[in-house]
Amino acid sequence: MHLRYKKVVECSDLQLVSGACDPYVTVTACFSNKQDTRKTRVRKRTVSPQYDDTFVYEVPSEWDCSRDALSANLAELRVAVWHANTTSMMGNVFMGEIKLRLSNFGDDLCKGHDSWYLLQPREESLTARPTLGYLRLNIWYHADHVFNTSQYYSPLRNLLLKSASVNPITSSAAYILGECVPNKIDAAAPLVRVYLHGHNIVPLINRLADKEISKATDPNTLFRGNSLVSKCMDELMRIAGLHYLHDTLKPTLDEIIMERKPCEIDPLKLRDIENLDGNMANLKSYVQKILDAVVNSSLVCPNVMSQVFCGLKQAAIRRFPDSKEVRYLVVSGFIFLRFFAPALMCPKQFELTTEVLDSQTVRTLTLISKTIQSIGNIVSAKSLHHPFKESYMMEIHRTFMDTEHIEAVRNYLDVISSASRTHVKGIETPIVLKEGVMVKRAQGRKRWGVKNFKKRFFCLTNESLTYSKSKGQSPLCTIPIENIRAVERLEEDSFKMKNMFQIVQDQRPLYIQAGNCVEANEWIKMLAKVSQTNKNRLRMYHPAAYLNVHWLCCKEKCEDSPGCTPVTGGLAANIKVSIDVDREIERIHSLFVENMEKLERMLEACESQAVYMGDRRVRPDINVEDPKSCFETLNDIISHVIRLEQEHKQHQKALFQCTKYGSKQAPIGDDNYLMMREAHHSNDSDLKLDVR
Repeated sequence: MHLRYKKVVECSDLQLVSGACDPYVTVTACFSNKQDTRKTRVRKRTVSPQYDDTFVYEVPSEWDCSRDALSANLAELRVAVWHANTTSMMGNVFMGEIKLRLSNFGDDLCKGHDSWYLLQPREESLTARPTLGYLRLNIWYHADHVFNTSQYYSPLRNLLLKSASVNPITSSAAYILGECVPNKIDAAAPLVRVYLHGHNIVPLINRLADKEISKATDPNTLFRGNSLVSKCMDELMRIAGLHYLHDTLKPTLDEIIMERKPCEIDPLKLRDIENLDGNMANLKSYVQKILDAVVNSSLVCPNVMSQVFCGLKQAAIRRFPDSKEVRYLVVSGFIFLRFFAPALMCPKQFELTTEVLDSQTVRTLTLISKTIQSIGNIVSAKSLHHPFKESYMMEIHRTFMDTEHIEAVRNYLDVISSASRTHVKGIETPIVLKEGVMVKRAQGRKRWGVKNFKKRFFCLTNESLTYSKSKGQSPLCTIPIENIRAVERLEEDSFKMKNMFQIVQDQRPLYIQAGNCVEANEWIKMLAKVSQTNKNRLRMYHPAAYLNVHWLCCKEKCEDSPGCTPVTGGLAANIKVSIDVDREIERIHSLFVENMEKLERMLEACESQAVYMGDRRVRPDINVEDPKSCFETLNDIISHVIRLEQEHKQHQKALFQCTKYGSKQAPIGDDNYLMMREAHHSNDSDLKLDVR
């Protein structure tokens, strides 16, 4: 007798293995005394393969096709999915399996069974190898149930995105979110992603920072707490600065992990085989490499981070105009103390390494991180004398706290926080970013003027580019940074000259020749860095010059014709992050639901202040700056949250009414579906709130 099983019809949403997926399926029938395995064909380059394969198994003739007989002699069927790995010596890759115990099917065993199953990990046999011990894990995860259309989230998303323009900022949805959520990082993480997706994270952080700075009485306490704006900055730097962090720190970090040189300088912790002078030399060498990498990376600091740093610096200068150090303090507090130093202390959290670090390497990174933190503190201090709690840190302090190192770090902070926006002018003295002698071609301001080449002294600040006959003389020409639309190289064939680049303006390009290729690269990078925030940047440009009444590159005769080549992205490119904005709004919605009681208390406080027009409050711990606007925002938040919660409940109810366990939407083995079903049956009460 033959026993037929039409086993594998299709698979869906399989995972990629090293960027590929060539799946096939094995079906093993486990008889009482043997196993019989069959295999499907391999489907190339797909995560949702179609099979519809039928397997036929031989069953002894003395068996009958009864449930009891098959259950006793045919214990289970094992269905495993594999990736056919033909490019590696490691062989095929196991992707998951399911086990069908036939005794669980009841009367359906002989009638047939058609269901979807969720792949499970393979169970390892404990008797196949010696026991290595046991590990107890406490694992938790958060399940987000997100609608597949954005229309449900649009009202709440639009309300959040208006926060940057709400006056006062304390009446905005973003600020209220930070006030009602106890753990600020829970609110900051989705909020930053929503604003990054909307390309307006800079105004929001600037508004939040202005509010926090306005309440500060001592510049040394700025952003030292775990406020919403501090956590937003941490999250922004983690997202936008991850590649920057890797480019800056990873080469030296890999060297530290590979060499494992001893760097302990605490005499009480030295081992007998270690030498204090040798360890100090190793530590100084590593710190110098890290510091050099940081201060030389100003031109590749992400654009969005530079814009935020500029806003923070200007707000701090306005609040503390008499403090010369505050311009460095507010930036170094983030970039050194909350970015570089934590990444050195915990490199695995910043994806800088995947290795398990030994205790010696951990101690080395701790000492380097402490030194980087001290440098960040000292550049913003009035005095270069910094008392350490640990006396053994004093020598390395003296090494890196001299004037040369401090000036290099301050110049780095000036560059990454520079901007060309008009409102910056007049607040501070322009920062000289680069200067030197180069050769320029006359721009032909006069119709019949001679367009020759002359040496000029160029000076670039965060406000403008100027050139004069020599250093110290009055500028012959001033080009505001906001007028620079592109900075690109110029083809050598234009003037038969090397190391040339062009500054594209509205009227005509300025052609410049640097002394060598290194100098040309530095000028191009610096000019691109300071002009990357311009809103009127070009998308297309001419890589060659306009000579003899036509462009040499595209032969167009009109001097005002659009460019023929896309401008290089480089430093001007915006950060590209894969963000599911609906999921982030759903997380914010969940936070509001969890803290609905706090929202209602804030609403009551607004009502009380609006009625009595004084300082009387229902809750003394809730301070409302503008009761009327705050009341309107709170009312909108609660309305949107309740409406969205009701949509969830209605959708969930309809889902369980039409979804069968074992379908593609709810495969057998999907614990998430089982938990949702249990919660649906146990939750009989709806969310009831007073919406005004």
